[in-house]
Amino acid sequence: MTTAPGPRAPAARHRSWPRCRQCTGIALDLGSARTRAWTSGRRGILDVPTVTFPGVGGTHPVQRGTIVDAPGTARMLHRLLGRRLPRFGRPLLILTTPALGGVAYRATARTAVEVLRPHAVLTVPTARAVAMAVDADLTHPLLVVDIGAHLTEVTLLTDGAVTDARHTALGTTDLDSRTPPARIAEAVVAMVTAMLDQDTTAQTLDALQRGALLAGGGALRPDLTYRLTGQLHAPVQTVPAPHTAAVRGAAKLLQAAHTHPGLRTEGGRAD
Repeated sequence: MTTAPGPRAPAARHRSWPRCRQCTGIALDLGSARTRAWTSGRRGILDVPTVTFPGVGGTHPVQRGTIVDAPGTARMLHRLLGRRLPRFGRPLLILTTPALGGVAYRATARTAVEVLRPHAVLTVPTARAVAMAVDADLTHPLLVVDIGAHLTEVTLLTDGAVTDARHTALGTTDLDSRTPPARIAEAVVAMVTAMLDQDTTAQTLDALQRGALLAGGGALRPDLTYRLTGQLHAPVQTVPAPHTAAVRGAAKLLQAAHTHPGLRTEGGRAD
């Protein structure tokens, strides 16, 4: 007599961090002035200067949104994160990247983060990470203005993908008596105007009328936000804790991605 097999037991549900003890992950935002990271199992965000080593003589391996010293970046990451990772196991890593960084930036960044022994490296445009941090509605075009210490970037997202982007090598560290806040505001307006002029679909206009998201350390300056609102003639929404928005958005994506079965096996890579 043959007995029919019983119902198959349901697969165990993959736990989210920090309860998932078998998984490790890193969300990383490499800025020209500050590096911010979130690691699985930790509540806070690591926020430190982007320098090869602290003290006199330390160099800046990331400048104006470009990794100019990959070995130096690797040494910095090892110093900051090497001891914070489990001895065994390889983390899933999500890295924010400038919208115009391109293949060259991602290749250099991958070389630098290899020091953390990731089993998979996912990259996400900084603007999309900012949008994820605030649960922005990505079913409509979205304009993201990111004013950093050394770089200001304006990005148009359509269905969550980058469809246009502009940047200028100008940031908050450049502000002084000869470079007032109006200079950055004027640069942002010029970039948005160029996007409007070249957009034949009216998506940029739609995004602008809905209101731009403002992130980066520059968003903490009321003089900048006031000028942008007036000169863009459109609403500007400063995201909460704008200086850490990108890494928080990357952390959200990380927590969702780590449950994907294809990314829990070592050796995988994805963009």
